[in-house]
Amino acid sequence: MPTVKVRNLRNEEVADLELSDAVFGADYNEGLVHAAVKAYLSNARAGTVGTKTRGDVSGSGKKLWKQKGTGRARIASIRSPLWKGGGNVHGPQPRDWSTSLPKKMRRGALRSALSERLREGNVLVLDGFTLGQAKTKDFISALGTLGLEGKTLIVDSFDNDKLLLASRNVKRAKITTSRSLNIYDLLYHEKLVLSRAAAEELGDMLDPKRRTGAHDDDNGADAAVNTNEEAA
Repeated sequence: MPTVKVRNLRNEEVADLELSDAVFGADYNEGLVHAAVKAYLSNARAGTVGTKTRGDVSGSGKKLWKQKGTGRARIASIRSPLWKGGGNVHGPQPRDWSTSLPKKMRRGALRSALSERLREGNVLVLDGFTLGQAKTKDFISALGTLGLEGKTLIVDSFDNDKLLLASRNVKRAKITTSRSLNIYDLLYHEKLVLSRAAAEELGDMLDPKRRTGAHDDDNGADAAVNTNEEAA
């Protein structure tokens, strides 16, 4: 069972924490992680590109002149693609790019990525990320003290208002919750910071042997593959 040091904001070791072996000690499955990332990015696509056909453009449906006897070419509608302002022929139309990934695969990909981050030494567990004031300089100072210089993902509670306000203008850091954690954020950010409560909650939610119950949340812990919410 993996054991990590729990630190405070002064980067001092305050306790030891045993993490779930099933969640933080899983083998790295590159194919599974790739499938989860691909599904996440596919669900993030808007799919709103499209052109107007002759049925979409504005214009009267009245026949402009009679069919015969004028010497002009026959014409049925001003919305014809042959006319300026008419509809487009065979243009791109909106489509749904979303794909469905089974729940077990999404959770398995999260376990694989979390375990790999831990093996790399890029996981930091804090007893709490409590700031005295909601100031950006205090947040940046705390990151510097903890040695977090690159892209950092912090998993804590959204009830931590001071942390959320202080981190809003720091582009290299992102705040999320254990239920909103997704595979793309795990791979994109170089460092992962977990509050003690978040680490324990992840161990409970992603345990493959746990009893399925009220804690299931397809929009949260299951990798949040649909990013229109945010993106799963």
